[in-house]
Amino acid sequence: MCMGRNCAADFTFYGYLLYLLNRVVSETFENYNFKNLPSNQIAAAFILVGFAALMIWDQVFWWVKNEDYSFGFLVPFFVGYVLYHRWPVVRSYLFRGTESDESTAPSHSSPAATRTLEWLAAIGLLLSLSLFAIGMLIRMATGPQNPASLAIAVSFSGMLLSSVFIFTKETVDGKPMALKARLSVTLLFIFPALIWLLSAPMVAVLDNMIRVFLMNKVTVVVFGVFDFMGYELERQGNVLILPEGSVGVEEACSGIRSLTGCLFAGSFFGAVFLKQFWKKALMVFLAMCLAVLMNLIRSMFLTLWSYHYGPNAIDAEWSLPLIGDIGTVHDVTGLLIMVLTSIGLLCFLPIFNYKLPEFEDDDDYEDDDEGIQTHTQEISKNG
Repeated sequence: MCMGRNCAADFTFYGYLLYLLNRVVSETFENYNFKNLPSNQIAAAFILVGFAALMIWDQVFWWVKNEDYSFGFLVPFFVGYVLYHRWPVVRSYLFRGTESDESTAPSHSSPAATRTLEWLAAIGLLLSLSLFAIGMLIRMATGPQNPASLAIAVSFSGMLLSSVFIFTKETVDGKPMALKARLSVTLLFIFPALIWLLSAPMVAVLDNMIRVFLMNKVTVVVFGVFDFMGYELERQGNVLILPEGSVGVEEACSGIRSLTGCLFAGSFFGAVFLKQFWKKALMVFLAMCLAVLMNLIRSMFLTLWSYHYGPNAIDAEWSLPLIGDIGTVHDVTGLLIMVLTSIGLLCFLPIFNYKLPEFEDDDDYEDDDEGIQTHTQEISKNG
Protein backbone atom coordinates (compact mmCIF):
# COMPACT_ATOMS: atom_id res chain seq x y z
CA MET A 1 0.00 0.00 0.00
CA CYS A 2 1.43 3.34 -1.09
CA MET A 3 1.29 6.50 0.98
CA GLY A 4 2.25 10.11 0.56
CA ARG A 5 4.97 10.95 -1.93
CA ASN A 6 5.57 7.32 -2.88
CA CYS A 7 1.95 6.93 -3.95
CA ALA A 8 2.07 10.14 -5.99
CA ALA A 9 5.30 9.03 -7.63
CA ASP A 10 3.76 5.68 -8.56
CA PHE A 11 0.74 7.37 -10.13
CA THR A 12 3.01 9.71 -12.05
CA PHE A 13 5.16 6.84 -13.31
CA TYR A 14 2.19 4.75 -14.47
CA GLY A 15 0.54 7.76 -16.05
CA TYR A 16 3.69 8.47 -18.04
CA LEU A 17 3.78 4.84 -19.21
CA LEU A 18 0.17 5.06 -20.38
CA TYR A 19 0.98 8.29 -22.21
CA LEU A 20 3.89 6.68 -24.03
CA LEU A 21 1.79 3.63 -24.92
CA ASN A 22 -0.95 5.85 -26.28
CA ARG A 23 1.56 7.78 -28.40
CA VAL A 24 3.06 4.58 -29.83
CA VAL A 25 -0.32 3.09 -30.70
CA SER A 26 -1.65 6.31 -32.23
CA GLU A 27 1.47 6.88 -34.32
CA THR A 28 1.40 3.27 -35.49
CA PHE A 29 -2.19 3.48 -36.69
CA GLU A 30 -1.61 6.88 -38.24
CA ASN A 31 1.10 5.29 -40.37
CA TYR A 32 -1.22 2.42 -41.34
CA ASN A 33 -3.13 4.35 -44.00
CA PHE A 34 -3.41 4.42 -47.77
CA LYS A 35 -0.90 7.20 -48.42
CA ASN A 36 1.87 5.22 -46.72
CA LEU A 37 1.57 2.32 -49.17
CA PRO A 38 4.30 1.81 -51.77
CA SER A 39 3.97 3.87 -54.93
CA ASN A 40 3.41 0.81 -57.14
CA GLN A 41 0.42 -0.31 -55.03
CA ILE A 42 -1.08 3.18 -55.04
CA ALA A 43 -0.63 3.44 -58.81
CA ALA A 44 -2.21 0.01 -59.34
CA ALA A 45 -5.16 1.02 -57.16
CA PHE A 46 -5.83 4.19 -59.17
CA ILE A 47 -5.49 2.33 -62.47
CA LEU A 48 -8.02 -0.26 -61.31
CA VAL A 49 -10.38 2.55 -60.29
CA GLY A 50 -10.06 3.92 -63.83
CA PHE A 51 -10.92 0.54 -65.33
CA ALA A 52 -13.86 0.29 -62.94
CA ALA A 53 -15.11 3.71 -64.07
CA LEU A 54 -15.04 2.59 -67.72
CA MET A 55 -16.90 -0.59 -66.82
CA ILE A 56 -19.57 1.35 -64.89
CA TRP A 57 -19.97 3.74 -67.81
CA ASP A 58 -20.63 0.75 -70.07
CA GLN A 59 -23.08 -0.95 -67.70
CA VAL A 60 -25.13 2.17 -66.96
CA PHE A 61 -26.77 1.78 -70.38
CA TRP A 62 -28.18 -1.61 -69.36
CA TRP A 63 -29.18 -0.40 -65.90
CA VAL A 64 -31.31 2.32 -67.51
CA LYS A 65 -32.66 0.32 -70.45
CA ASN A 66 -33.38 -3.05 -68.86
CA GLU A 67 -35.38 -3.15 -65.63
CA ASP A 68 -33.97 -6.60 -64.87
CA TYR A 69 -30.62 -4.93 -64.17
CA SER A 70 -31.85 -1.73 -62.55
CA PHE A 71 -30.34 -2.88 -59.24
CA GLY A 72 -26.96 -2.17 -60.87
CA PHE A 73 -27.13 1.43 -59.66
CA LEU A 74 -26.63 0.08 -56.15
CA VAL A 75 -23.61 -2.06 -57.03
CA PRO A 76 -20.93 0.70 -56.93
CA PHE A 77 -22.12 1.89 -53.51
CA PHE A 78 -22.29 -1.62 -52.08
CA VAL A 79 -18.84 -2.44 -53.45
CA GLY A 80 -17.50 0.73 -51.87
CA TYR A 81 -19.01 -0.22 -48.53
CA VAL A 82 -17.53 -3.74 -48.66
CA LEU A 83 -14.09 -2.30 -49.44
CA TYR A 84 -14.45 0.18 -46.58
CA HIS A 85 -15.63 -2.59 -44.26
CA ARG A 86 -12.67 -4.85 -45.15
CA TRP A 87 -10.00 -2.16 -45.33
CA PRO A 88 -8.75 -2.69 -41.72
CA VAL A 89 -8.05 -6.37 -42.50
CA VAL A 90 -6.48 -5.55 -45.87
CA ARG A 91 -4.38 -2.84 -44.23
CA SER A 92 -3.16 -5.30 -41.62
CA TYR A 93 -2.03 -7.71 -44.32
CA LEU A 94 -0.27 -4.98 -46.28
CA PHE A 95 1.58 -3.53 -43.29
CA ARG A 96 2.06 -6.56 -41.05
CA GLY A 97 1.73 -9.51 -43.45
CA THR A 98 -1.05 -11.08 -41.38
CA GLU A 99 -4.53 -10.43 -40.11
CA SER A 100 -4.97 -8.39 -36.96
CA ASP A 101 -5.82 -11.27 -34.67
CA GLU A 102 -3.33 -13.73 -36.14
CA SER A 103 0.20 -14.50 -35.09
CA THR A 104 2.88 -12.48 -36.83
CA ALA A 105 5.11 -15.53 -37.21
CA PRO A 106 5.75 -16.17 -40.91
CA SER A 107 4.31 -19.38 -42.31
CA HIS A 108 6.40 -21.59 -44.57
CA SER A 109 5.20 -22.04 -48.15
CA SER A 110 6.56 -23.94 -51.10
CA PRO A 111 8.63 -21.69 -53.42
CA ALA A 112 7.50 -23.77 -56.40
CA ALA A 113 3.83 -23.26 -55.55
CA THR A 114 4.41 -19.53 -55.04
CA ARG A 115 6.17 -19.15 -58.40
CA THR A 116 3.45 -21.16 -60.16
CA LEU A 117 0.67 -19.00 -58.76
CA GLU A 118 2.60 -15.84 -59.59
CA TRP A 119 2.97 -16.96 -63.21
CA LEU A 120 -0.72 -17.85 -63.37
CA ALA A 121 -1.63 -14.44 -61.94
CA ALA A 122 0.62 -12.68 -64.47
CA ILE A 123 -0.91 -14.64 -67.35
CA GLY A 124 -4.39 -13.94 -66.02
CA LEU A 125 -3.61 -10.23 -65.81
CA LEU A 126 -2.36 -10.11 -69.42
CA LEU A 127 -5.38 -12.06 -70.68
CA SER A 128 -7.73 -9.83 -68.72
CA LEU A 129 -6.15 -6.68 -70.14
CA SER A 130 -6.46 -8.08 -73.66
CA LEU A 131 -10.10 -9.06 -73.13
CA PHE A 132 -10.89 -5.65 -71.66
CA ALA A 133 -9.34 -3.94 -74.69
CA ILE A 134 -11.35 -6.14 -77.08
CA GLY A 135 -14.57 -5.48 -75.19
CA MET A 136 -14.02 -1.72 -75.20
CA LEU A 137 -13.15 -1.71 -78.91
CA ILE A 138 -16.41 -3.53 -79.69
CA ARG A 139 -18.27 -1.13 -77.42
CA MET A 140 -16.80 1.92 -79.14
CA ALA A 141 -17.28 0.56 -82.66
CA THR A 142 -20.77 -0.96 -82.46
CA GLY A 143 -22.33 0.61 -79.38
CA PRO A 144 -23.68 -1.30 -76.37
CA GLN A 145 -23.58 -5.05 -76.95
CA ASN A 146 -24.24 -7.89 -74.53
CA PRO A 147 -21.02 -9.79 -75.38
CA ALA A 148 -18.90 -6.63 -75.10
CA SER A 149 -20.33 -5.68 -71.70
CA LEU A 150 -19.92 -9.21 -70.39
CA ALA A 151 -16.33 -9.34 -71.67
CA ILE A 152 -15.53 -6.06 -69.91
CA ALA A 153 -17.00 -7.31 -66.63
CA VAL A 154 -15.18 -10.65 -66.82
CA SER A 155 -11.88 -8.99 -67.67
CA PHE A 156 -12.18 -6.50 -64.80
CA SER A 157 -12.78 -9.36 -62.36
CA GLY A 158 -9.64 -11.09 -63.59
CA MET A 159 -7.60 -7.87 -63.46
CA LEU A 160 -8.64 -7.06 -59.90
CA LEU A 161 -7.96 -10.50 -58.43
CA SER A 162 -4.69 -11.07 -60.28
CA SER A 163 -3.43 -7.56 -59.46
CA VAL A 164 -4.13 -8.01 -55.76
CA PHE A 165 -2.14 -11.25 -55.70
CA ILE A 166 0.75 -9.80 -57.72
CA PHE A 167 1.13 -6.54 -55.77
CA THR A 168 0.99 -8.21 -52.35
CA LYS A 169 4.28 -10.02 -52.84
CA GLU A 170 5.86 -7.94 -50.09
CA THR A 171 4.66 -5.96 -47.12
CA VAL A 172 5.20 -2.22 -46.83
CA ASP A 173 8.53 -2.68 -45.05
CA GLY A 174 9.83 -4.95 -47.83
CA LYS A 175 9.42 -8.30 -46.07
CA PRO A 176 8.09 -11.18 -48.22
CA MET A 177 4.46 -11.98 -47.54
CA ALA A 178 3.56 -15.62 -46.99
CA LEU A 179 1.59 -17.39 -49.72
CA LYS A 180 -1.29 -18.07 -47.35
CA ALA A 181 -1.52 -14.38 -46.48
CA ARG A 182 -1.46 -13.38 -50.17
CA LEU A 183 -4.28 -15.79 -50.95
CA SER A 184 -6.24 -14.56 -47.93
CA VAL A 185 -6.03 -10.91 -48.94
CA THR A 186 -6.95 -11.83 -52.53
CA LEU A 187 -10.07 -13.64 -51.33
CA LEU A 188 -11.15 -10.45 -49.58
CA PHE A 189 -11.72 -8.95 -53.05
CA ILE A 190 -13.97 -11.76 -54.34
CA PHE A 191 -17.19 -9.78 -53.91
CA PRO A 192 -15.85 -6.47 -55.32
CA ALA A 193 -14.49 -8.39 -58.32
CA LEU A 194 -17.27 -10.84 -59.21
CA ILE A 195 -20.42 -8.87 -58.38
CA TRP A 196 -20.05 -6.95 -61.65
CA LEU A 197 -20.78 -10.17 -63.54
CA LEU A 198 -24.26 -10.08 -62.03
CA SER A 199 -24.96 -6.46 -62.98
CA ALA A 200 -23.73 -6.99 -66.55
CA PRO A 201 -26.18 -8.36 -69.15
CA MET A 202 -25.95 -12.01 -70.01
CA VAL A 203 -25.35 -13.24 -73.53
CA ALA A 204 -28.65 -13.16 -75.44
CA VAL A 205 -28.69 -16.92 -76.06
CA LEU A 206 -28.17 -17.75 -72.39
CA ASP A 207 -30.60 -15.05 -71.29
CA ASN A 208 -33.35 -16.41 -73.54
CA MET A 209 -32.72 -19.98 -72.40
CA ILE A 210 -33.10 -19.02 -68.74
CA ARG A 211 -36.22 -16.94 -69.40
CA VAL A 212 -37.93 -19.67 -71.42
CA PHE A 213 -37.06 -22.29 -68.81
CA LEU A 214 -38.42 -20.17 -65.96
CA MET A 215 -41.59 -19.21 -67.87
CA ASN A 216 -42.38 -22.84 -68.67
CA LYS A 217 -41.82 -23.98 -65.09
CA VAL A 218 -43.90 -21.14 -63.66
CA THR A 219 -46.78 -21.91 -66.03
CA VAL A 220 -46.68 -25.64 -65.28
CA VAL A 221 -46.60 -25.16 -61.50
CA VAL A 222 -49.33 -22.49 -61.44
CA PHE A 223 -51.61 -24.57 -63.69
CA GLY A 224 -51.01 -27.70 -61.59
CA VAL A 225 -51.80 -25.92 -58.32
CA PHE A 226 -55.01 -24.30 -59.60
CA ASP A 227 -56.13 -27.49 -61.31
CA PHE A 228 -55.58 -29.41 -58.06
CA MET A 229 -57.63 -26.82 -56.16
CA GLY A 230 -60.55 -27.27 -58.58
CA TYR A 231 -60.34 -24.03 -60.57
CA GLU A 232 -61.57 -24.10 -64.16
CA LEU A 233 -58.67 -23.17 -66.46
CA GLU A 234 -56.74 -24.48 -69.42
CA ARG A 235 -53.10 -24.26 -70.40
CA GLN A 236 -51.85 -23.54 -73.91
CA GLY A 237 -48.10 -23.12 -73.85
CA ASN A 238 -47.33 -20.21 -71.55
CA VAL A 239 -50.95 -18.98 -71.62
CA LEU A 240 -53.55 -19.82 -68.96
CA ILE A 241 -57.14 -19.58 -70.21
CA LEU A 242 -59.47 -18.43 -67.43
CA PRO A 243 -63.27 -18.03 -67.46
CA GLU A 244 -62.91 -14.24 -67.80
CA GLY A 245 -60.10 -14.36 -70.39
CA SER A 246 -56.50 -15.49 -70.79
CA VAL A 247 -53.37 -14.63 -68.85
CA GLY A 248 -49.94 -15.09 -70.37
CA VAL A 249 -46.80 -15.77 -68.38
CA GLU A 250 -44.53 -13.31 -70.16
CA GLU A 251 -40.86 -12.43 -69.68
CA ALA A 252 -41.70 -10.02 -66.88
CA CYS A 253 -43.27 -12.90 -64.95
CA SER A 254 -40.39 -15.32 -65.55
CA GLY A 255 -38.68 -14.20 -62.34
CA ILE A 256 -35.36 -13.24 -63.91
CA ARG A 257 -35.56 -9.77 -62.36
CA SER A 258 -36.18 -11.04 -58.85
CA LEU A 259 -33.56 -13.75 -59.39
CA THR A 260 -30.77 -11.33 -60.29
CA GLY A 261 -31.78 -8.83 -57.61
CA CYS A 262 -31.99 -11.46 -54.88
CA LEU A 263 -28.68 -13.01 -55.94
CA PHE A 264 -27.13 -9.58 -55.53
CA ALA A 265 -28.69 -9.16 -52.08
CA GLY A 266 -27.59 -12.64 -51.01
CA SER A 267 -24.05 -12.02 -52.22
CA PHE A 268 -23.86 -8.75 -50.32
CA PHE A 269 -25.22 -10.22 -47.09
CA GLY A 270 -22.80 -13.12 -47.35
CA ALA A 271 -19.85 -10.83 -48.00
CA VAL A 272 -20.58 -8.50 -45.08
CA PHE A 273 -22.13 -10.67 -42.37
CA LEU A 274 -20.64 -14.14 -42.92
CA LYS A 275 -17.03 -15.31 -42.63
CA GLN A 276 -16.82 -18.92 -43.78
CA PHE A 277 -16.86 -19.48 -47.53
CA TRP A 278 -19.40 -22.30 -47.35
CA LYS A 279 -21.80 -20.02 -45.50
CA LYS A 280 -21.41 -17.35 -48.17
CA ALA A 281 -22.09 -19.91 -50.94
CA LEU A 282 -25.08 -21.28 -49.04
CA MET A 283 -26.47 -17.77 -48.63
CA VAL A 284 -26.27 -17.17 -52.40
CA PHE A 285 -27.94 -20.53 -53.09
CA LEU A 286 -30.65 -19.73 -50.54
CA ALA A 287 -31.23 -16.36 -52.21
CA MET A 288 -31.73 -18.10 -55.55
CA CYS A 289 -34.19 -20.61 -54.06
CA LEU A 290 -36.17 -17.90 -52.24
CA ALA A 291 -36.34 -15.80 -55.41
CA VAL A 292 -37.81 -18.70 -57.41
CA LEU A 293 -40.24 -19.62 -54.62
CA MET A 294 -41.44 -16.05 -54.09
CA ASN A 295 -41.93 -15.57 -57.83
CA LEU A 296 -44.12 -18.69 -57.91
CA ILE A 297 -46.20 -17.27 -55.06
CA ARG A 298 -46.49 -13.97 -56.93
CA SER A 299 -47.56 -15.71 -60.14
CA MET A 300 -50.23 -17.67 -58.29
CA PHE A 301 -51.49 -14.47 -56.65
CA LEU A 302 -51.70 -12.67 -60.02
CA THR A 303 -53.49 -15.65 -61.55
CA LEU A 304 -55.97 -15.71 -58.66
CA TRP A 305 -56.47 -11.94 -58.97
CA SER A 306 -57.13 -12.31 -62.69
CA TYR A 307 -59.47 -15.22 -62.06
CA HIS A 308 -61.73 -13.12 -59.82
CA TYR A 309 -61.36 -9.62 -61.29
CA GLY A 310 -60.44 -10.29 -64.92
CA PRO A 311 -57.09 -10.44 -66.78
CA ASN A 312 -56.89 -6.66 -67.12
CA ALA A 313 -57.06 -6.19 -63.36
CA ILE A 314 -53.36 -6.97 -62.86
CA ASP A 315 -52.46 -3.96 -65.03
CA ALA A 316 -54.78 -1.62 -63.15
CA GLU A 317 -53.46 0.96 -60.71
CA TRP A 318 -53.43 -0.14 -57.09
CA SER A 319 -54.57 2.63 -54.73
CA LEU A 320 -54.17 2.89 -50.98
CA PRO A 321 -56.48 5.04 -48.82
CA LEU A 322 -53.89 7.55 -47.59
CA ILE A 323 -51.14 7.18 -50.18
CA GLY A 324 -53.09 6.93 -53.41
CA ASP A 325 -51.82 5.19 -56.56
CA ILE A 326 -48.72 3.10 -55.88
CA GLY A 327 -48.47 1.38 -59.27
CA THR A 328 -50.02 -1.56 -61.02
CA VAL A 329 -50.77 -4.79 -59.20
CA HIS A 330 -48.20 -6.54 -61.39
CA ASP A 331 -45.38 -4.11 -60.57
CA VAL A 332 -46.18 -3.72 -56.88
CA THR A 333 -46.13 -7.46 -56.30
CA GLY A 334 -42.83 -7.72 -58.18
CA LEU A 335 -41.23 -5.15 -55.87
CA LEU A 336 -42.85 -6.69 -52.82
CA ILE A 337 -41.36 -10.15 -53.38
CA MET A 338 -37.86 -8.67 -53.65
CA VAL A 339 -38.34 -6.84 -50.35
CA LEU A 340 -39.75 -9.94 -48.65
CA THR A 341 -36.94 -12.09 -50.00
CA SER A 342 -34.33 -9.65 -48.67
CA ILE A 343 -36.03 -9.64 -45.27
CA GLY A 344 -36.10 -13.44 -45.34
CA LEU A 345 -32.37 -13.55 -46.04
CA LEU A 346 -31.74 -11.18 -43.13
CA CYS A 347 -33.73 -13.50 -40.88
CA PHE A 348 -31.43 -16.38 -41.82
CA LEU A 349 -28.29 -14.48 -40.76
CA PRO A 350 -28.69 -15.20 -37.02
CA ILE A 351 -29.04 -18.89 -37.88
CA PHE A 352 -25.86 -18.85 -39.96
CA ASN A 353 -23.95 -17.02 -37.23
CA TYR A 354 -25.30 -19.10 -34.35
CA LYS A 355 -22.58 -20.81 -32.34
CA LEU A 356 -23.26 -23.93 -30.35
CA PRO A 357 -22.32 -23.69 -26.65
CA GLU A 358 -19.00 -25.22 -25.79
CA PHE A 359 -19.29 -28.30 -23.62
CA GLU A 360 -16.66 -29.49 -21.21
CA ASP A 361 -14.52 -32.46 -22.12
CA ASP A 362 -15.50 -35.96 -21.09
CA ASP A 363 -12.38 -36.14 -18.93
CA ASP A 364 -13.73 -33.34 -16.78
CA TYR A 365 -16.97 -35.22 -16.26
CA GLU A 366 -15.05 -38.39 -15.39
CA ASP A 367 -13.01 -36.46 -12.81
CA ASP A 368 -16.21 -35.06 -11.33
CA ASP A 369 -17.76 -38.53 -11.14
CA GLU A 370 -14.66 -39.89 -9.39
CA GLY A 371 -14.73 -37.01 -6.93
CA ILE A 372 -18.40 -37.60 -6.13
CA GLN A 373 -17.81 -41.32 -5.60
CA THR A 374 -14.85 -40.63 -3.28
CA HIS A 375 -16.85 -38.10 -1.32
CA THR A 376 -19.74 -40.56 -0.98
CA GLN A 377 -17.44 -43.31 0.27
CA GLU A 378 -15.98 -40.96 2.91
CA ILE A 379 -19.45 -40.04 4.12
CA SER A 380 -20.43 -43.72 4.38
CA LYS A 381 -17.30 -44.54 6.38
CA ASN A 382 -17.85 -41.65 8.78
CA GLY A 383 -21.46 -42.64 9.16
